[in-house]
Amino acid sequence: MDDFEPYRLIVSSLLHERSDLQVICGVSDGLQAVEKAQELKPDLILMDIGLPGLNGIEAARRILTLVPGSKIIFLTQESSPEVIEEAISLGAWGYVLKIQAEADLLAAVDTVLQGKQFFNDGSSGSSR
Repeated sequence: MDDFEPYRLIVSSLLHERSDLQVICGVSDGLQAVEKAQELKPDLILMDIGLPGLNGIEAARRILTLVPGSKIIFLTQESSPEVIEEAISLGAWGYVLKIQAEADLLAAVDTVLQGKQFFNDGSSGSSR
């Protein structure tokens, strides 16, 4: 979920390179993210933090209450330690900076789908 459609298309095309992944929805704001997550119950959600309507942190908090089986990876430009810590504490499975998406996104998706966490603070990706 990202409010900038060209970026959503780039991420979607990156994910479509893998035949084992299926993109089922893309939305542009946090309220839509909550609605679609509740409706579709996806295994994995990519979420930006800077979303209109409802920011990604609050949208994720609601999604994890409504659809506890979904795993969330934040894909964002927000790199402040406080925001990363908040994402981790609310139950995010991953955190990838947009600037690192080409290098780290698929690794993060694979790691999270294997039941491990993946966090990138801007210097390197790591799983937990």
